Amino acid sequence: MSAFAKFLKWFFLIILLPVVLLGLYTWGSLSWVYSDGERIGYVQKLAHKGWVCKTWEGELVLVTVPGTQAEKFYFTVRDPAVITKVNQLSGERVRLLYKEHKGVPSSCFGETSHYVYDIDEVKED
Repeated sequence: MSAFAKFLKWFFLIILLPVVLLGLYTWGSLSWVYSDGERIGYVQKLAHKGWVCKTWEGELVLVTVPGTQAEKFYFTVRDPAVITKVNQLSGERVRLLYKEHKGVPSSCFGETSHYVYDIDEVKED
């Protein structure tokens, strides 16, 4: 076995194989949905955050009964069309539809594990 062949073998085992495995794990964690659901409340904040990887992070205030302590639901939006809809519906009572992805290895995909894929206004009767 030549020195170049040994170098390629070790390069593959030490560098390339872990990169490929990390890529497969990232793809799997973004493809597999742990849970999905909806939350109803008022969007309190939507910000474009991050040092290197900018992501859209938001807060939804869940108010069950007036006068009670509000709970916050933190979410990430990746679709530009949904970001536009969130900005248009700010101040209104909305329904966020989300999918939860557990184990995403980097904050470059979002700071939370809840990824919003749609939003609609809740009409009061």
